[in-house]
Amino acid sequence: MARLTALAGGVAAILMLLAMPVAAHEHPSGITDLVSPAVVRVEAVSHVEITLLDHVGELKHVERSYDLPFAAGTGTVISPDGTIVALRRLAVNPNDVAIYAANKIFAEHHKVKIPLDYKKHKLSNDLLDHHLQECYPPKTSTATCIINVTTELTAYPNVSPASADGYKVKCIKAGPTPDSPAVLVPLTPLSGGVGMPTAPLADKVPEQAGSPTNVAGFLGRPGPNVAHTVEIAHLAKGGVAGETGRGFSDPEKKVDEPVKLGGLADKGLVGAPVIGDKNGHVIGLLIGGGKEGKMIGIREVNAVLAAAKVVPRRGAIDTAFEAALTRYHTKYYTEAAPGFQRVLELYPGNVVAAGLLKTSLAKRGGPEDQGTKQAASAPVRSTPLWPFILAAGILFIAAGGGAYLLWRRRTPERPTELPQPLAAGPPLDDGANQTVVVRRSQSFQVVPQQQQVMTAPDPAIKYCTSCGMKLGPAHRFCGYCGHPIET
Repeated sequence: MARLTALAGGVAAILMLLAMPVAAHEHPSGITDLVSPAVVRVEAVSHVEITLLDHVGELKHVERSYDLPFAAGTGTVISPDGTIVALRRLAVNPNDVAIYAANKIFAEHHKVKIPLDYKKHKLSNDLLDHHLQECYPPKTSTATCIINVTTELTAYPNVSPASADGYKVKCIKAGPTPDSPAVLVPLTPLSGGVGMPTAPLADKVPEQAGSPTNVAGFLGRPGPNVAHTVEIAHLAKGGVAGETGRGFSDPEKKVDEPVKLGGLADKGLVGAPVIGDKNGHVIGLLIGGGKEGKMIGIREVNAVLAAAKVVPRRGAIDTAFEAALTRYHTKYYTEAAPGFQRVLELYPGNVVAAGLLKTSLAKRGGPEDQGTKQAASAPVRSTPLWPFILAAGILFIAAGGGAYLLWRRRTPERPTELPQPLAAGPPLDDGANQTVVVRRSQSFQVVPQQQQVMTAPDPAIKYCTSCGMKLGPAHRFCGYCGHPIET
């Protein structure tokens, strides 16, 4: 019976849950908002300090320093402490800037014509040419130049007001080629308890050709007139990306996507995260340039992160932002607004959260707000009542049936036919049975009590007048106390 009651209650509960409006929503797909707050602009500069030891005429020490920008592109923050994934070309200068500095200082000091490039040159003057060759790296004991080269990497976050100085990072691990992933970490810990917004990384690259993606990055340093750029693209055939990258292809053949993305890479979108349309996670990084824009996959990114012993992680900002973003994209603007306000309390410069908060406040309580529609429809009972009535009826019947069966089990059954009294007659034989058997419930079986009948004492039996012991007919003295028996 207990099982029957539980089953009926479970059925009723299921019906009630099916009748209630849906309270939870799946995360919307096809969005870049999860990633765009974590997009940063990365600028790389090689700083060269060179001292020319002039032995041609009078001994002189000529000191110069040069700042040589060599790369600018987009990176993605993958940890609240400001750790970034980008490309090797944005962190490591492929050219030998020491050669450039030698050409430049020699041309300026000795007033000779030397191309300002990264190649070694020769002069027609043998003495000057000898000194120039000794100035080029590698350094020797007879070197005429002392050169020190450092690389300065700066990340500019997607914040408002724009950060004028950004924050300095250094490369701790990079792949072998310019388009290989690289890991950049801050030189000094970032201020603030919650850190920066981060981007979620996918597990794999979609294999299907034509899978829609979005590419988000910066074409310039973030500022009032430079916001992050989002471009739509589609993956070409090829399965995983691999070291050579995976191409793009418009399934409708309306846009030459490799050329479009290659041009954007040259303008600053190189290294930008490629965002999957399914759940808004990063599936790779934009590489290439010119007329061939490609994507290097998330597998190569994770491999470099593992080699650098860096574990991507999400923070408190991301948790609050994703919750508010879910409500926003399901058009619950009244509920989304406090969530975006909380995000701005944790990270005041969040450009994306500020824009979505403005939209949420504008649409709050309006005709598009699903929360307002649900509250307004409650008095007119848009939800039918019959599921609740049916569930209550099933629950009532189950409870009544259970109570009735339990009552039947605990109440002793009464005989349907009472035994007839025995008629007076001659004594029954020894084999006759005067007992009437009545079947009763086992739990409440009643044992009939024997009725006591009072009879007169037998005069032939005698008892001791001193101790009360029973005496035999031939006793003259009590066998217990020895008292003489009166006759």
